[in-house]
Amino acid sequence: MSTDLTELLDSNKQWAAATEAREPGFFSKLLNQQTPQYLWIGCADSRVPANDLVNLLPGELFVHRNVANVVVHSDLNCLSVMQFAVDALKVQHIIIVGHSGCGGVKAALLDQRVGVADNWIRHVQDVRNHHQEWLDSLREDQRWGALCELNVLEQARNACQTTVVQDAWARGQSVVVHGWVYGLHNGLLEDLQMTVGTHDDVVPAFHKALAAVKKRYA
Repeated sequence: MSTDLTELLDSNKQWAAATEAREPGFFSKLLNQQTPQYLWIGCADSRVPANDLVNLLPGELFVHRNVANVVVHSDLNCLSVMQFAVDALKVQHIIIVGHSGCGGVKAALLDQRVGVADNWIRHVQDVRNHHQEWLDSLREDQRWGALCELNVLEQARNACQTTVVQDAWARGQSVVVHGWVYGLHNGLLEDLQMTVGTHDDVVPAFHKALAAVKKRYA
């Protein structure tokens, strides 16, 4: 690999040329249009390319990514993305997407020290601690995957409780929060049935989705 990353710039030129050849005027149309219906909040893991997984083009999916797909009320970066997506772009769906084999979740599960990210992963450790008794009841080889799914449910619930989503619901705007998990082993997305469209649905949806997760690991 070169020091000036020429190979990436060359690949970009090839991609742009192929895209324009396949759909003439593609980039000029993008200049005047950004109308995504979906906000994807996922993990920063390089193996989880959001647009590719759902086969959507640029402009069709608004994306925010961080270590272990965390949504916390003190993260102004995530909240700013959510606010712009909901208030300005009028997205109708917010999808929290975790994935199997998540390194951040593993570090939280096993109390592994990784550096500055330890402070961020503390949020996932809170999820682990909240569900510790159930996780301890599982086989050791099940706990990592189970915590990945639990983390999705908890972060989706956090998204529902943000002022951004609560305010949207209060003014009658249609915003639905979803919790999904992506399987690195098969390339498939799974709906964890944490689907919430109103304030009153948050608690029952969370408990229904949590019961479904626990049933799968029984």
